[in-house]
Order: sequence, then structure tokens, then C-alpha cells
Amino acid sequence: MNELYTRLGISKSASNAELKTAYRTLAKKLHPDRNKNDERIAEKFKDVSAAYSILGDQGRREQYDRGEIDENGNPKAPAGFGGGRGGFGGFGFQETDDLFSEFFSFNGKRGGRGPAQNPYQTAGRTKGLDINYQITVGFEESITGGTRRLRLNDGRNVDIKIPTGIQDGQVIRLAKQGGPGIGGAPKGDALVEIQVAKHPYYQRKGNDILLDLPISLSEAVLGGDIKVPTPSGKLTIRIPRNSSSGKRLRLKEKGVKRKSTTGHMYVTLVVTLPEERDRELEKLVKEWDDNGGEQFRKKAGLT
Repeated sequence: MNELYTRLGISKSASNAELKTAYRTLAKKLHPDRNKNDERIAEKFKDVSAAYSILGDQGRREQYDRGEIDENGNPKAPAGFGGGRGGFGGFGFQETDDLFSEFFSFNGKRGGRGPAQNPYQTAGRTKGLDINYQITVGFEESITGGTRRLRLNDGRNVDIKIPTGIQDGQVIRLAKQGGPGIGGAPKGDALVEIQVAKHPYYQRKGNDILLDLPISLSEAVLGGDIKVPTPSGKLTIRIPRNSSSGKRLRLKEKGVKRKSTTGHMYVTLVVTLPEERDRELEKLVKEWDDNGGEQFRKKAGLT
């Protein structure tokens, strides 16, 4: 159970902080914006994002470490059961149907009411069983769309098109990719639930994308042009002079595109001071404003 750790280049004993650092480093290195038209790198980026979506969630990481879920986040069947969701022991779907038929149907009378019937037939279930799956996609992939390969419980691989702007929990239906029908009836469907991996700094609200952007004190006071990341690549924005922490800038139609609508991206400025004490900066600030924040609190009615 070390495959996801191997993808991120960390050990199974890595701390959450080490895990996050490893993911950020790889995501930056493998980001499609830096590796245009390189499908091999794009697949690695997807794999890294999928690994982080499981290991970055403490509960799911513990499930993975215990062997309860696989690398795609799908529950593993207990010993003695078939692989994939919807398995029935060592039997296939057709074998299960035959077993029910043999067990419930016979020539003799049962209670004087004639032969017993297959319970699938009495329930009116002529179509094959639907089978549930889960796959995890990266945040950027959920915005831009893509293609994922899914291994079905019968051993076949199918390519799934991830629609642009898909949401966490949305289900994709693959017609006739489920269990076999009864008596020549149509096959069931495969129902694939999409889980969108959490992102270190993006958040999604409807069709809008939110980003908290750290800026320096000088950038807040003097303003200027800086580059910011977006799911579709870096973009240069202008910081207005005298921008307070919490000021929000809108990047028009840089959010999620779904059908005929496109959301926006909202960048919230967060003025960030140096971690180490800067006495020169303290001196300059004191000379600049002897009143501190009292004037602002008074203006806000907080004094």
C-alpha cells in the first residue's frame, strides 16, 4: 500500500506538512502550464493530484493505509468476494443469475403453488445491475476537463471523458457497462462518482474560483503589476495603490465554464509581513503613522 506515497516521493511515515510540501513541489513542476502539449507529464500531474486527494485527507489516508480503499479511493472487497463494487463472491453476474434459477426453480411443487421463481424476475429486474465506481480528479482537471481511464470489475478498461466544470460528487453514467441482463435483457450501467481533489490554495464556489493572494507591505502601499496563478495559466493583474488586506479583485470570466455560463475568479489580497523582525521597517512605519490604527477603528465605529 505504498503506491500513492511513491507517486509523491515520500515515505509512508511522512507528516502532513511533508506531504503538502511534496505535493506543492510536484504540482508546480508538472503543471500543464509549464509543460504544454506533453501528455506524459499531464498524466503524471493527474496521478499526483489523485494521490494527494486521498493522502491529504486524514480519514481517507488511514483507510488507504489499512488497505480498505485502493489507489482510486474505491472500497476493496473483503476476502472471499469478487473485485470491484457489485461483486458476488467468486461468481460472475451470469453465474449468479444461474445460481438463483437453479436454487429457486425446480420441477416439484412448493406448497402447492407451482415452481418458485427467480427473485430477480419477481422484482421486475430484467435489466442488468448498475455498478458503482469512484475516481478522483485534480482541481484543475475538474475545471478544464480531460480523460481518465477506469478499470471495470470485469477487467476491461474504458476511457471516461471528464466534462469541463464537473463538480465534486457528480455522477457520470456509462450506458451498458454494468452487469449482464437476464434472459437477453440489456446490460446495466456503470455509475462513476467524481471526487474532486482539494487544492492547496484554490477554492470553488458555484462557478467562481476564490484565491487568497499574499502581497508585501510595499505592494499594498505602492501597487503594481504581479503575476497570479489561475487553473488555465498565469495572469498578470494590477494591484491598486493603498490596497488594504481583504480587498477583493475580480478577474472577469476566469472562473468555471459550464455550458453557456462562465464564472469569475476573485482574488483576495492578504498583506503579509516578514517573518523576522525588521527594525528599519518598524522605524519607517512609526514615522509614517504615529496614530496607529486608531483612526481606522474610529471611522468604523469601533471606539
